[in-house]
Amino acid sequence: MIVEIKVPSPGESISEVQIAGWLVADGQQVSSDEEVVEIDSDKATLSVAAGANGKITILKNEGETVEVNSIIATIDTEANGEIKEKHAQVDEKPKEQDTKEAHKNTESAPAPKIKQDDPKPTENKNLNLHLSPLAKKMMESHAVTEADLVNFYKHYRLTTKDIDFYLENKDKVAGTKPKAIASGSQWKGSRDFKSANMSSLRKKLASRLVSVKNETAMLTTFNEVNMTPIMALRAKYKDQFKEKHGVGLGFMSFFTKAVTEAMASFPQVNSQINEEQIVQFEYVDISIAVSGPKGLVVPVVRNAEILSLAEIEHAIKVLATKARDNKLSIEEMQGGTFTITNGGVFGSMMSTPIINPPQSAILGMHNIVERPIAVNGKVEIHPMMYIALSYDHRIIDGRESVGFLVKVKELLEHPEDMLFGSKSPAEVLLDL
Repeated sequence: MIVEIKVPSPGESISEVQIAGWLVADGQQVSSDEEVVEIDSDKATLSVAAGANGKITILKNEGETVEVNSIIATIDTEANGEIKEKHAQVDEKPKEQDTKEAHKNTESAPAPKIKQDDPKPTENKNLNLHLSPLAKKMMESHAVTEADLVNFYKHYRLTTKDIDFYLENKDKVAGTKPKAIASGSQWKGSRDFKSANMSSLRKKLASRLVSVKNETAMLTTFNEVNMTPIMALRAKYKDQFKEKHGVGLGFMSFFTKAVTEAMASFPQVNSQINEEQIVQFEYVDISIAVSGPKGLVVPVVRNAEILSLAEIEHAIKVLATKARDNKLSIEEMQGGTFTITNGGVFGSMMSTPIINPPQSAILGMHNIVERPIAVNGKVEIHPMMYIALSYDHRIIDGRESVGFLVKVKELLEHPEDMLFGSKSPAEVLLDL
């Protein structure tokens, strides 16, 4: 029997998707619950399971744009496909026979050893290795990074078979050029270039950002925050916090809490324009901007105004992990009322963040730099952060935007005030 694999609908109003990558090879034997392909929509990346046991025949190539409900592969349940090993095992110690052959065909030389002063394994980052989708999937399942592979093969002893493989295949590698004189630069003097189709997510992101610039009266106001109190609080309690709650204490939870408390005094910031109406929300759903493999995504922390710092940290950790693994659902990225973005993790000193429509405002965090400031008539060095609030002037006036940002600054510089909502401890004591 032939079973068809069709493109599922990622959500309403989405009529086409892009084949992000096949996780299996054409003609391979697959099981019913095995994920075989990843598809990109303009909102999320989804994985599709085989749905049946048998031999798979791939009908659409990676990078192709296909319509929802169209057939992209078939499975012959009566045929036996090629069986692929799901787990790669690398024998780090060469077999005795291979060792003898290596000594016979090459000059005798001791295998390289990792010295004490050798650099530590490269940090987990994208080294742009040319990996197949199946290899990427296997690496994810075993928590293997590109850096792990590079560091392993640095110390792997090459034999005559490896040299033969190189000689046979070196001309097949696109863009292979004679090496230039060694230098510290990554550029090799080539005149080559490569192009690729924009993903559906990137297309949608580009369209939304352009529309924001054209359809809103966007302005940005700036301020700076003395991060000393929060950093001292984290340094004092971070170990206890992690031991009790099972999650680290980061800056994002403090900023999220400060934003929700400030909105009690400035509710207009938590509003949106719907045609000729202003919709003001009685809750705060914070969209957290996360840089994922496919581009920028903004998963939402629901009802952040009633969450504790630990609950906010848990929610952010779950959403950030899903974003890195391309596992976010459409529901997890819809419905935010305000956005926080942190360009400081990339070293940004100051920026003007773009509003995430249909929201009316976005807060931008930046890097923390020790700077001299005046404190009680004296010059002191403190860790300072610039913060920026971009807002839609059609719905938020200057007084409200500046007042909101000042309130956020005050709450961050006096984090104990977050215990009492938008009021100061004195106002709570006096029941004002």
